Amino acid sequence: MLKKLLVIGSVWPEPTTTAAGCRMQQLLGAFLKFGYNITFASTASRTEYSLDLEKIGVAEVAIQLNDSSFDDFIKKLLPNIVIFDRFMVEEQFGWRVAEFAPKALRILNTEDLHALRKAREEAQKKQSPFVIDDWKNHPMTLREIASTYRCDLSLIISTYEMEILQKELHIPSELLMHLPFMIDASAISRKKFTSFEDRQGFVSIGNGKHSPNIDAVKVLKQEIWPSIRKELTDAEIHIYGAYLPQQVSQMHHPKSGFYVKGWTENVDVVLNKAKVLLAPLQFGAGIKGKLMDAMRTGTPSVTTTVGAEGMHKDLPWNGSITNNWKDFAQISVKLHQSKDLWETAQEQGLELLQTMYDGAFLQDRLVERVNHIRSVLETHRKQNFIGKLLQYQTMMSTKYMAKWIEEKNKGCT
Repeated sequence: MLKKLLVIGSVWPEPTTTAAGCRMQQLLGAFLKFGYNITFASTASRTEYSLDLEKIGVAEVAIQLNDSSFDDFIKKLLPNIVIFDRFMVEEQFGWRVAEFAPKALRILNTEDLHALRKAREEAQKKQSPFVIDDWKNHPMTLREIASTYRCDLSLIISTYEMEILQKELHIPSELLMHLPFMIDASAISRKKFTSFEDRQGFVSIGNGKHSPNIDAVKVLKQEIWPSIRKELTDAEIHIYGAYLPQQVSQMHHPKSGFYVKGWTENVDVVLNKAKVLLAPLQFGAGIKGKLMDAMRTGTPSVTTTVGAEGMHKDLPWNGSITNNWKDFAQISVKLHQSKDLWETAQEQGLELLQTMYDGAFLQDRLVERVNHIRSVLETHRKQNFIGKLLQYQTMMSTKYMAKWIEEKNKGCT
């Protein structure tokens, strides 16, 4: 019997510009391996960076928001599983899926906890220390957690986010699954890494649409790079990322070794040339694709506690973690200069990949969990009382708001 998966994306995947795009590409690859016929649908417009899904065997469908055409579409498709990419998509389409494909397993791909990122950014702007209550009491947290309860399973990318969801909000473990980035760990070895002697300088990578990345570039330019350049007078740092705004482009200053390069099609090529990746992230959530890419290419990194959060458990980091900019600069210089220190960091990154991010192991866990929930779906939903409560008609504000918008739109045509 044909197994069908519908993925509803907030955007079309861009694996060459965002970690979220890489994550989605990995999920699609996993379900193709599991034997699913996949349809990817989105209300968004494609960009020049959008992945050609049909090339990898995934059907592409454009859908409309607040329009009953989606109801006809999903009734005809009759998927076994629906993945909502981010909670906002579940708010928009979750009730339609529940009503017109009630037997489909509903999965929320969180990417990261958006409310956690937002609460940290707001604390940063106020120049006040972030505390967990900032997240627990944030209005977006209510929306995000409601979406989690309405789904049968939520994929959580960070160990830290798994911890706070269960410890602080008491979300049942039956509704959550820790699923970080999935890589082919067996294909990575030190023999394939570019050597210490054949690398030079520093690199920083980040999508310009993501505010933590813009803040990090500012910190590099103002706080960290002057100290590094004082010690290494000929050193260069290359800043890469799609959609970099003008305020970042204007930081380009070859005389001080600060080069703003923009988008790169192949991040591995860039990382293989650099000795150290710098990521002074002051806020954010989830886990960081740039730091994973650094480990994959044997490139040590220096980052903050937020940068490394949820990525390494108790294992030593692929370089160093510090929130002090003076220390950040000093350890960056040491990693760039000391082959022994650099190779130790590289080994630690390799151990992290093999321990926490082995794709074959994680895919086995995913398919096992999905198959189990599908086999006991009715019982699984009966045990999720809060989820049932949130599906009850008096709580369905998103459904009736969408219906009102749809009727209003009809009147405008």
